[in-house]
Amino acid sequence: MKNKIRVTDNKICPLEHAVNTISGKWKIPIVWHLQQGRRRPSDFFYHIADINRRVLSRQLKELEESGLVTKIVVKLKPLEVEYHLTETGDRLVKVLWQLNAWGEVLLEKE
Repeated sequence: MKNKIRVTDNKICPLEHAVNTISGKWKIPIVWHLQQGRRRPSDFFYHIADINRRVLSRQLKELEESGLVTKIVVKLKPLEVEYHLTETGDRLVKVLWQLNAWGEVLLEKE
């Protein structure tokens, strides 16, 4: 796991932990697209510009390790997998919608 930000010697700041969990150039766009339902890895290339296969795989794996995304094996030969949001991932989407609304307010002020 990434470096943990500590408030004291034995406590981790929840906000810092949350931000560290979704940090990464592509994690929020990946989660954003998964809110529409299950996706295969190839689907992300149509929705997210400039992402490459290696980075996508790494970001999906980190999201899975964080408990935001679940990977489902659809077919073994040839291997086909799909990803979907967990309940925790769905809760994150609700927060992202609020953050999106806040961003719209900021843009209006510019």
